[in-house]
Amino acid sequence: MASYGEAKMLETIAIILIILWLLGLVSSYTLGGFIHVLLVIAIIVIVVRVIQGRPPV
Repeated sequence: MASYGEAKMLETIAIILIILWLLGLVSSYTLGGFIHVLLVIAIIVIVVRVIQGRPPV
């Protein structure tokens, strides 16, 4: 089981990735693909946390 520090780190990474994705929606098209990849990674992290029985955020 992950320690408290690891859990907070994953939450922080997921939140940062979602914020970057939202910024990508209002920014240029050149970073759009990269931002969507970051969003997919954030969603995967949240899904893995739910499957492991921990709160998603």
